[in-house]
Amino acid sequence: MQEEKRRKGPAGRKSTRARGARYEDLAAAFLEKQGYVILEKNFFCRTGEIDIIAREGDTLVFVEVKYRKDLAAGDPAEAVNERKQEKIRKAAAFYLYARGLPPEQPCRFDVVAILGSDFRLLRDAF
Repeated sequence: MQEEKRRKGPAGRKSTRARGARYEDLAAAFLEKQGYVILEKNFFCRTGEIDIIAREGDTLVFVEVKYRKDLAAGDPAEAVNERKQEKIRKAAAFYLYARGLPPEQPCRFDVVAILGSDFRLLRDAF
């Protein structure tokens, strides 16, 4: 049984993506309750991916969603390391360019850390 959970390949990736999409949808609903307006989900480009792009007032917010079932795999917020932050920053810069938004556009980077069924919002996380 344990080995089935660790199986790699297309089937494993599909279930991981489906779980990720589920938690991104839950995070988007959580953010909407906080007053965010969701603009896009799963923005992909060559430099990376942004889970959620939202607006809070005049500020464009790029949101990374991280889920952990429990602390055995570590705090979900800690998974947004320097390398991941840099990829998100580059993807955000491309998003601004691709959408014709000015470089002066106020924006920030938030993280929604989900541990089990608990949601934690880290505003201006990096």
